Amino acid sequence: MNQSGTRQLIVMGETSPTARNTNNWKENNIISRVSDKMTLKETPQTLLQQNGFSRIVLKDNVSFSSLSKMDSALTMRRLENYSKHQEVIPRGKKHILLLAATRTGSSFVGEFFNQQGDNMFFLFEPLWHVEKMLTLDTGGTNATASAKAFRDVLHQLLLCDFSFLESFIQPLPVDHITTTLFRRESSSSLCDEAVCSPFIKGVFERYHCRTRRCGPLNLTMASQSCLKKEHIAIKSVRVRQLDTLRPLTEDPRLDVRFIQLVRDPRAVLASRMVAFADMYKNWKQWATDGDETIDEDKVRKLKGNCDNIRMSAEVGLSQPPWLRQRYMLVRYEDIARFPMRKASEMFGFTGIPFTRKVRHWILRNTQASKEAGGIYSTQKKSSEQVEKWRFSLPFKIAQVVQDACGPTLKLFGYKFVNSEEMLTNKSISLIEDKVFNFS
Repeated sequence: MNQSGTRQLIVMGETSPTARNTNNWKENNIISRVSDKMTLKETPQTLLQQNGFSRIVLKDNVSFSSLSKMDSALTMRRLENYSKHQEVIPRGKKHILLLAATRTGSSFVGEFFNQQGDNMFFLFEPLWHVEKMLTLDTGGTNATASAKAFRDVLHQLLLCDFSFLESFIQPLPVDHITTTLFRRESSSSLCDEAVCSPFIKGVFERYHCRTRRCGPLNLTMASQSCLKKEHIAIKSVRVRQLDTLRPLTEDPRLDVRFIQLVRDPRAVLASRMVAFADMYKNWKQWATDGDETIDEDKVRKLKGNCDNIRMSAEVGLSQPPWLRQRYMLVRYEDIARFPMRKASEMFGFTGIPFTRKVRHWILRNTQASKEAGGIYSTQKKSSEQVEKWRFSLPFKIAQVVQDACGPTLKLFGYKFVNSEEMLTNKSISLIEDKVFNFS
């Protein structure tokens, strides 16, 4: 690390031992013992490394800002070269991207695809690693650089190639084996028998499988399993603008469907104030007694998030040629009130069968008891969640959201409130009946 405390992403042909954090040597040594027990077959990942394709690794003596200058043409050439080795995507294979913001119910909706069964390969928030590395210690990311990285990682993952994602996982996987993939247990595909490596005593994996006893995740095995599945779905709350993903629709190997999940911004903020209570202490104090000054930076971020969501939806709903029959907008409130109907519409849109297993999961998880769910749980009585926020969010804060996110509220059909009485009046619904065409 240099004197300014920054680190840089640099492109290298191979990963040298000195590029790895020596503090992770012991853990990596343990993981390498796992690889000794396996025979790695030739897959997209091994082919990429054998043929000298570049990897991205952290180096301590250069500026991290160089990522924003990555040559996108070079990235696309790598993807084109990779296609020479990529197995043929089965005819009829669907590639689903569920895009949302945090606290919009995306984990719940993502389970529709996670519970699909043996024909589906599902990934839960793989871009978490990308965002974490790009953010580092700065507290923010370069929007242009992150958008390109998100796009390219998603592109390769939809083709069942994990090599680019590996470059963002810390510590770097050893022989494509990692103990640190974020929320592995939330992707049943990564805990399938076909991906379950031998359990090794003494190896700690924070997000370990719970359905069976598996060893660290072997991404080579994951890639092989993915290629055999009929469909693939990825959930992400990190893509800011839909139009940055346009190149995915231009790849003839992909049959991409985008589902954008939205929720009333006032409800999203109310949920965030519970999940991240410390971040919003001064908001609560300001709303209660006015002694504190509201954090204007958070208000700007709130407006920016709303604008990004609205602009993406406007692009999708305008149905440009590259998105025709590829884009669907869904409100969380409609899924919560009519889960079976909306799930049926979503599967109809994607062209993937709506299985009995998914139906049963929806029935079990939309009629859960109060004791069953926490703030991150997918087990909730969904109809009760729709407007629950109205009785916890102070009217003053609801007004702040309305001022910052007015155009977004209007586009998605959420009614404004003009008094605390209206906000807490159960007889007045704040959800307009609205149909969003997606065909």
